[in-house]
Amino acid sequence: MGATTTTPLSGRRAEAARNDQRILDAARAVFTADPGAPISAVAAQAGVGISALYRRYRSKDELLQRLSADGLRRYIAAVEAALADDDDPWSAFAGFMRRSLDAGTSSLTVRFAGAFPATDELRQLGRKAFESTEHLLARAQAAGAVRADITGSDLSLLFEQLQALHVGDEQRTQQVRHRALALLLDALHTTPAEPLPGPPPSWDELGRRYER
Repeated sequence: MGATTTTPLSGRRAEAARNDQRILDAARAVFTADPGAPISAVAAQAGVGISALYRRYRSKDELLQRLSADGLRRYIAAVEAALADDDDPWSAFAGFMRRSLDAGTSSLTVRFAGAFPATDELRQLGRKAFESTEHLLARAQAAGAVRADITGSDLSLLFEQLQALHVGDEQRTQQVRHRALALLLDALHTTPAEPLPGPPPSWDELGRRYER
């Protein structure tokens, strides 16, 4: 028998996957720049027809839910990669912080927390992200690499603050964000002169922001 060839159906599936990724990339860019943008702006940015977009996502809420789930999965992958790194705990932790910042996983949270209904999937992914971050942080703290009074919820809010920085073009914005992250990493790494004021935000406090 000859070599297996790609069937037309496989080709259509591949094209659908490419279109879906274009839509998601476009939606992330459009909505982080302008939260009030219509869904038609996403279709124009992605170079697909509005009918093609609506075949995949019935509403702006559904598209935002998918974007948020995608961001949480990328964040979880970054945490798990750091947990799999058996080298210096501080290097693994700092590398995770830099990769997560580059991935922009908190950019939608800054713009849309509470603006669309949270699904059970998002709640489950959020819980996994939170628990994985606590695990990574506990490992770094046990090694004496990170101050002991920081929690995963503190990191979540720090990422949101970093993602909220916008200065000029995208390249310059990334430079400024990484400059701010370098300062934060020094603060997280340094033995504190005094404890942080007040308790850290709880999981419930963070989660309630997503409820509409």
